[in-house]
Amino acid sequence: MARPVEFERDTVLTNAMEQFWREGYEASSVQKLLDATDINRGTLYNSFGDKETFFKSCLDKYNQQVKTDIDATLGNKKLNAWEAIENYFDQAIISAPNKQRAMGCLLVNSVCESIIWDRDMQKALKNSLNGIRKALLARAKELVKSRQLKRGMSADMAADILMNFYSGLQVGARSGKGPRQLADLLRHTLASIKK
Repeated sequence: MARPVEFERDTVLTNAMEQFWREGYEASSVQKLLDATDINRGTLYNSFGDKETFFKSCLDKYNQQVKTDIDATLGNKKLNAWEAIENYFDQAIISAPNKQRAMGCLLVNSVCESIIWDRDMQKALKNSLNGIRKALLARAKELVKSRQLKRGMSADMAADILMNFYSGLQVGARSGKGPRQLADLLRHTLASIKK
């Protein structure tokens, strides 16, 4: 009789997600994933599928983390639009734990590597980033309605600027910029689109 597979699925996904996040999809060989998760090859393939399927499961887990940050900030109706936007960037990047901040963003990192040439993977990453944009756009629409954006700036343009800034700030964090520098960049960027 075969022994039942014994592992904590959430722990395995967390460890694999961090491996992909740190080194990227291409550099995360199956052996590195096995070492990071402390499971064997058979368990990996039987429980999680191939490397691409495993990555997509890790991406789902990462998206849950992103959703938690969005719900607490951009989705928090007790905060006005500017507070919600500022709090989102602070929670997701600036005040994130050092280890997390130093890894940047799994989504941005993945878009920057060759993984984007895979059509299915590109679509999955685009959908994930669009989830962030959608939450920023909702708050930008509030700013347009209350005339708090620079004259002539649409909600879509503000959301695009903020998404571009999100990517840049994540890369800056990954390249070693500290919380104070990141906070200064946030203040300057928000001031550039405020009325």
